[in-house]
Amino acid sequence: MSVAAVVLAAGGGTRFKGPGHKLLAGFRGRPLVWWALAAAAGARLDEVAVIVGAVDLGVAVPAGVRIIENTDWARGQASSLQTAVSWALERQHEAVVVGLGDQPLVPSSAWAAVAASPSPVAVATFDGQRRPPVRLDRSVWSLLPTGGDEGARVLMNERPDLVSEVVCEGLPVDIDNEEDLSRWN
Repeated sequence: MSVAAVVLAAGGGTRFKGPGHKLLAGFRGRPLVWWALAAAAGARLDEVAVIVGAVDLGVAVPAGVRIIENTDWARGQASSLQTAVSWALERQHEAVVVGLGDQPLVPSSAWAAVAASPSPVAVATFDGQRRPPVRLDRSVWSLLPTGGDEGARVLMNERPDLVSEVVCEGLPVDIDNEEDLSRWN
């Protein structure tokens, strides 16, 4: 079974008021988004892609990661998820593991553990809390939201019978603003 890792990184990052886009802000010596991309690549899945939109992340993207542009990024996270699924369908992947570009402390082991689940929808849990990454089997792609600022959480709420939880190590913190960046940097 072919499984791809996809990092969603198309948003405008409007809560971040620092200079430049938050995904390019310095975090532990590298651009913030680099950490999520490196973790996704470290899981050694069949392919790794990043969904971009609001800002050019090219300089922060490790070699071997495909850059996929979401021209509808301003319409919300669902558009990025749909872009990821369309790309994965073209590439004939059977599942995608989706994570977020602003979660730099989720390790490769979490990506790999979620990817290994046979469940149609597998979500990482950190200290009992559901957080990305999330594995989405091809069989559920048509059930994902097509509009708005919602992702796989909608599907998980509507179809809990399809969901399994995978206990993972790491810190699933989101870096949304300058305070978050300072706290975790």
